[in-house]
Amino acid sequence: MPKMKTKSGAKKRFKVTATGKIKSAQAGKRHGMIKRTNKFIRNARGTTTLSEADTKIVKKYMPYAR
Repeated sequence: MPKMKTKSGAKKRFKVTATGKIKSAQAGKRHGMIKRTNKFIRNARGTTTLSEADTKIVKKYMPYAR
């Protein structure tokens, strides 16, 4: 049986934590920062964990992620 392929975009964007959650960058920070509030920009620093529904989708893209 051939190996399954990992989606290249997913391996660049997501990491799997030790407990199996998916860690990703915060959304909405690429452009248009002038119209965003300071509170939004401050709260969108760093990374976040995906919801359960999104986690199921992303885990299909990365079959060998631990």
